[in-house]
Amino acid sequence: MFGTSIHWTTFFLLLIDIFLLIIAFIKSSKLKHSNLNSYLILSGLFVLYNLTGGFLPFKEFSGPFILQYIITYSVALTTGVYLYYYIYKEYDIQVLGQHLTIKNIAISSIFFLLGLFLIPYLITNSIAISRAFFTIPVSAVTLYFVFSFYNRISKQKNSNSFVLRRNRLSVISVGCMSLLPLLTLIGDYQWLTFPIINLSFFLITAIEIDRYIYFLENRTKMSEVFNYYKNTNQEGSHSTLINNGLTIREIEIALSIFDNKTYKEIGEEYFIAKNTVSKHASNIFKKTNVKNRLQFLKKFGKRKLHG
Repeated sequence: MFGTSIHWTTFFLLLIDIFLLIIAFIKSSKLKHSNLNSYLILSGLFVLYNLTGGFLPFKEFSGPFILQYIITYSVALTTGVYLYYYIYKEYDIQVLGQHLTIKNIAISSIFFLLGLFLIPYLITNSIAISRAFFTIPVSAVTLYFVFSFYNRISKQKNSNSFVLRRNRLSVISVGCMSLLPLLTLIGDYQWLTFPIINLSFFLITAIEIDRYIYFLENRTKMSEVFNYYKNTNQEGSHSTLINNGLTIREIEIALSIFDNKTYKEIGEEYFIAKNTVSKHASNIFKKTNVKNRLQFLKKFGKRKLHG
């Protein structure tokens, strides 16, 4: 299309990603949640991934030919690593599997790009050979990531339907992204690669939409808290509550507290440590100006307790 190498499917996906980015940007001005900011970055990276992967390599490029591949692969790696980071934040993961921290994944990606793609190309002057050296070990790492992630969330206890849906969508999302090295090894088939990789982003979008619907369905449980937000704001307070509000994770945990679940049960439901749940709960209590769980339920769970 347009006298370039971009395929119509890639261009169509690019338009969808730009549309989602614009919608998210508009929403972010109203919802001050860190997760939405992360989604903005992720959507921006996918827009950049479609642009670079779709329009490059450009035959009339004045610089070294290999530079275009370095740009394309760098953007693709950054997008993949950030999607993994997004999943880590979603599940409050510090280490997944042996040494699978985001920092280690990022460092490994840089090493693979420079040591296993650029150096083989400089020696052989062959994109096919350097691509094979690069993609095979990266494929091993990404498939190990999917295996470790699936094992992490498959041990399920006391999960509600929202968590179950999130788990399924997350596994498929990281699975699609993890296929990128293998798809790259097969060849430059945009009609195949870009729909699969963009599906990983669309599934993350589905998670965010489903979370929004889940919050709407349970808004009555949080009504007293939101009324407290509104009243405090009207009084012109500059408290932590008004400046920051509850994060997405804190709202999820607050809903579980209203369901009278223990911290252990909440941790098992969201795959996080009991101590992590306790820290989130402490932040909730601090932001809503109460001292403990009992005061929180008495102050904001009146409709539930008396209903």
